[in-house]
Amino acid sequence: MSVTYVIEFDVREGQRETFLKLLGDVLSNMKHEETYRAAALHVSPDNPSRFLLVETWADHQEVLDVQLHRPYRREWHAALPELLEGPRRISMWSPVYT
Repeated sequence: MSVTYVIEFDVREGQRETFLKLLGDVLSNMKHEETYRAAALHVSPDNPSRFLLVETWADHQEVLDVQLHRPYRREWHAALPELLEGPRRISMWSPVYT
């Protein structure tokens, strides 16, 4: 069963462009993964430093075991402490009706 991750980010002042570039690289690469289903990045209309990413994948365990360890994610994960005001807020959702 597919899983959707809803991830909230608060980006540090002065880090918006780096955040968007690094995340854009990850999003561009993950579109080619077999278990990828969809992703959309949103920005708050009230705060240009607050973002919401919604990602859907075919299988949660495969995301944990394989996708999070892809080489194209290394630079992104390493940069997060410098890019963000605090930890990402991540929630998982399962489909009920599609």
